[in-house]
Amino acid sequence: MVAIARRPRKSGRRIRPVGRALFLVACFLVASGVLRLGTNVGSVLAEQTEQQPEIEAGKPDTPATMRLPDDEVNAVLEALAKKENRLKQREEQLEKRLQDLALAERTIEQRLAELKTAEAELKRTIDVVDGASERDLETLTAVYENMKSKDAAALFEQMDPEFSAGFLARMKPGAAAGILAGLSAERAYSISAILAGRSALGPTK
Repeated sequence: MVAIARRPRKSGRRIRPVGRALFLVACFLVASGVLRLGTNVGSVLAEQTEQQPEIEAGKPDTPATMRLPDDEVNAVLEALAKKENRLKQREEQLEKRLQDLALAERTIEQRLAELKTAEAELKRTIDVVDGASERDLETLTAVYENMKSKDAAALFEQMDPEFSAGFLARMKPGAAAGILAGLSAERAYSISAILAGRSALGPTK
């Protein structure tokens, strides 16, 4: 066999001229597409930016951002102002009532103090009158005791039985017995019954 001599292979791969041309064309196409895509994206973003205010302006308000008409707002403010005025009037009325009650309370306290003073004066007057009356009764009782029984009996015969019984109750037993002996039987019985009733109603001790 005849030995065929082989050419030695080179270490690096060679790019053919046709392949290089196709590679460059492909790179230009990709670059052109990228540029065109970037331009389209920019225009789309610009259109969306321009349309965003229109979309937001046409979008219906949510309940949180809903704006009432001016007439309704004014009506609400007017209602609040009226309510505030009514509350202020009630507060003034309550304040006036409190002042009237305080004045009435001071007047009542003053009247009570005057009544207490008048009561004390009346009590002193009654004590004086009672003391004077008691002294007068004691004096008059002593006079009847020192009178003759016949003369005293004539006076007691004309007196009211209740009145004469009061004097006889103050007298000494001997003087009272002498006067009762000089009275008529009917008058002596009436006075004796009154004295017995007073003794029964009096303290037992």
